[in-house]
Amino acid sequence: MYPEEYIMFLVHFHGDRDYFECHEILEDYWKRTPSPVRSSIWVGLIQLAVALYHQRRQNFAGAVKLLSSAIEIVNSDPAGIQKLGLDPHALQSQLKDRLADMHQQKPYTSMNLPITDPDLLAACQQRCTEQGFTFGQPSELTNAYLLDKHKLRDRSEVIAERNRSLLAKRKAKEL
Repeated sequence: MYPEEYIMFLVHFHGDRDYFECHEILEDYWKRTPSPVRSSIWVGLIQLAVALYHQRRQNFAGAVKLLSSAIEIVNSDPAGIQKLGLDPHALQSQLKDRLADMHQQKPYTSMNLPITDPDLLAACQQRCTEQGFTFGQPSELTNAYLLDKHKLRDRSEVIAERNRSLLAKRKAKEL
């Protein structure tokens, strides 16, 4: 009923609180979805995860910018949020409160999305158990990998692709 990537997004969101991974999983899914049926809800959830990643790192300017955009998307499509097994009104309220915290530069605290579909919740809890996570556990605020994943992850493929692209552009200019 729900895309596998969405379930894994929820598992990481509520399990290990790896918001960078949430972003990667859902962005890859969103990019593979054909343009005419691409839902902006996915972008809103991606932005939410990245906003929390920034808040946890105390990058409040980045967090506010992304969460503000996520709120616009969530508010624009409550039916789409509901189709994802979430309570749109509770989510809107949570995001509004979180944005106020970010504006006040309050420290990060973990949040749980308001999942209303009991089957989705059970599936996420089961996957968390399989991954060795506890659903709803607080974020490990001392885990350097979670805090700085964008700096610590293996970027060799990204760098290699960037170099291939630059080389191709140079060759095209020479012709």
